[in-house]
Amino acid sequence: MRREMITWSIVFVVIMAAFGGTVLVLNASLYSASGFVRGYLDSLARHDAEGALKLSGPATAGAASAELLVPKAMADITEIALLSDSVDEQGVHAVTYSYSAGGVAGKSTFHVLQRGILLGVFTTWKFQTSPLGVIQLTVQHDSGFAANGLALRSPTPNQAAAYRVFTPGFYEFSHHSTWLQAQTVPVASTVPAGAVPAQLDIEANAAFGKQVHKQVNAYLDECATQTLLLPTGCPFGEPMSNRIVSTPAWKMSHYPSVVILPGASAGEWMMPSSTAAARLVVDVKSLFDGSISTFNEDVPFTASFRITVLPNGELSIAAQ
Repeated sequence: MRREMITWSIVFVVIMAAFGGTVLVLNASLYSASGFVRGYLDSLARHDAEGALKLSGPATAGAASAELLVPKAMADITEIALLSDSVDEQGVHAVTYSYSAGGVAGKSTFHVLQRGILLGVFTTWKFQTSPLGVIQLTVQHDSGFAANGLALRSPTPNQAAAYRVFTPGFYEFSHHSTWLQAQTVPVASTVPAGAVPAQLDIEANAAFGKQVHKQVNAYLDECATQTLLLPTGCPFGEPMSNRIVSTPAWKMSHYPSVVILPGASAGEWMMPSSTAAARLVVDVKSLFDGSISTFNEDVPFTASFRITVLPNGELSIAAQ
């Protein structure tokens, strides 16, 4: 009996020693401050938005959209490596990791502190401040844009809108549609709880200019079919003091150049005033001596247009 008690005592001591060693190892790795941050970074690497949000804790105060806190908008996080883990007198750990976010190398420092004890032996942690950052994005001249390929619409075109983002993160903002384009804007989120400004400048593409040129020319050609000195609803005309004795005939001789500029509000565009000319041929009788002559000249004029992209994708063009 005594021998069995000694044997069981030794087994118990060995088990407790092994358990204690395991606790020490886990508290120094998985349940350490750096291990906690690594778990958050691993969630980002897996595109596990839900898991990352659970670890990040409540975001800082302030209204911001959560539309980018989804797997489709998350960049690839790779090459995660611990650089340092230091603790201050208040027990706050400053944990710095390097990584590659969307193919761009970076590093971030996270501040974490002890939250409690799990099962009486494992240390648990929390971020001192949520690592979620904010991108203040201004989408100019239109509301539609894409973030890492995710299609979104700005609630306040031409004004900054706040979007909450994961840190670290890498976001490419772009726009490509039938008539519009924008140069891609890359934005890196590297400072936990930080705010980064960004601006996406949407402009008319070549197809937009060609279509406006086509519709403007067709509109002017239609004006030229009117047999009036002052065609109705048209930008050109030629008032005369003498009497006309033949039917006025118009023909476009020089179309206006097409330049597309942003309008006063999102979705509206302008073709600024441009010079053009239409040839008028008409016989006139002088009220002074009764002689008849032919007026056959180019009549110069200027034209400007307001252009709206309709919901069905077509362009509505109106003369100014």
